[in-house]
Order: sequence, then structure tokens, then C-alpha cells
Amino acid sequence: MSRKLDTLLKDIRACTICEAHLPLGPRPVLRASTSARLLIVGQAPGTRVHASGIPWDDASGRRLRDWLQVDADTFYDESRVAIVPMGFCYPGRKGGGDAPPRPECRATWHPRLLPLLPDIGLTLLIGQYAQAHFLGDRRKPGLTATVAAWREYLGDGLLPLPHPSPRNVAWFKANPWFEDDVLPTLRERVRDTLG
Repeated sequence: MSRKLDTLLKDIRACTICEAHLPLGPRPVLRASTSARLLIVGQAPGTRVHASGIPWDDASGRRLRDWLQVDADTFYDESRVAIVPMGFCYPGRKGGGDAPPRPECRATWHPRLLPLLPDIGLTLLIGQYAQAHFLGDRRKPGLTATVAAWREYLGDGLLPLPHPSPRNVAWFKANPWFEDDVLPTLRERVRDTLG
């Protein structure tokens, strides 16, 4: 299975399926290993991550690591943590932020990639796109309601989270229950999952 995953990751990193739609060109950013226990599913890389090729290499990533209470070495240890966004390449801008992840990644690669991660004990669904895909009809109307219902999904090893972007500071202030209720459980589950 490990060899099969290595070959698939090579294919994904060479992907150009939606090249015509990517303003900065293709640069798939993800990490995975058959031994990973924690799966982080976000939206898509931003411009900084596109430039570095390192997932969550920005202010959002620093906040996410703080939420998880893991250091960078642990976070980037792909033998323990898989990072598989909904879209692997920077999708460009739309309105006041980044465009939605390109749908080709999920449709083309996720069905082949996720079954090769057999040891995942906890999947973090960061943002509405990951939640919509993984929760389907079980998702509540809106991100806040979905995150507030986090206990409903935890038994399935799924934990919906808001995006840790600095742009979401108003959301964090308006929803103090997230820090009080969700973060302690998140940290405990991450500790248990990673050992």
C-alpha cells in the first residue's frame, strides 16, 4: 500500500488537470503517509503556501497548530499527520478572499487517495467545503451551526472547525463557545490520536 501511495502522490504532484483555471499555475500541495493517524482537510493553498510548497505555512497554520497544541515538527511529520485539502492548488481570488477550491482535485484524486490512509483516527474538517463534502446531508445550515454540532460527528472520527484565518477574528469573538468547548476536546483528541 505504501508503494501505491508513493506512486499516487507523484502523480498528484505532477497534476495539471485544471491548469487553465489557476492564475499562478499548478503546484499541488499535500502530505500523506499510510501510517498517518490525523487527517487535516482544509480548503486550498493560499498564495504563501503556493510559493513555499509547505501546507499551512502562514498565519492560519500558526493558529491551527496553536489550536492543536502541536509543534511544527509534529504537524509536518507526514508519518503521523496527513494534510489533504479539498483543492491542492491555489485557486485564485474571488470577491474579498480566495476562490473556492477547484472541484477537480476532490473528484479526481480523493477517491483514490483517502482509501490509502487506513490508520486515520481523527479527521479535521476545516471550513465549509470540507464539511460539505465529508458530512453531506448531515451538515447543518451554515458553518457556525455545523461547528456548534461538533459532538454529533465526533463518534465518526470527524471534527468540523472554522478556518483559522486571521480574517475570522470577528467569528471567534462572536462565538466564544468554540474556544471554551471545542478546543479542549480537539486538543485531547489530537493528543490521543497522535499518541
